[in-house]
Amino acid sequence: MTKMSDISVINSNIRSFILKNFPAAKKRNLNDVVPLLESGIIDSLGVLDLVGFLEQTFDMKITDDDLTPENFRNIERMVAFVQTKNSQIKVAAG
Repeated sequence: MTKMSDISVINSNIRSFILKNFPAAKKRNLNDVVPLLESGIIDSLGVLDLVGFLEQTFDMKITDDDLTPENFRNIERMVAFVQTKNSQIKVAAG
C-alpha cells in the first residue's frame, strides 16, 4: 500500500521536473490535472525527456506499451502510473 508521503514525493519530483524543463509550464497555472500534451506544455519530444526522467528517478523501466497518452496526460496520471509500475516491480521481486 502506498503511503501519502510517497505520493507527495512522486508528485513533487514530477512537478519540479516539468517546471524546470518546460517553460510553458511556468506561464500556465500548472496543477495536477492540467492536460500536459493538449495544452502544449509538453510536446512529443518532451514526453521522451519525461520518460528518461521517470526511469532514472524512480528506478523503473517504461516499455512501449506504457507510452499511452493516458499515462502521461497530467501529473495526477503520471503519479498513478509510477505507483502502479513500482508495485509491479515489488510483486515481481517477490
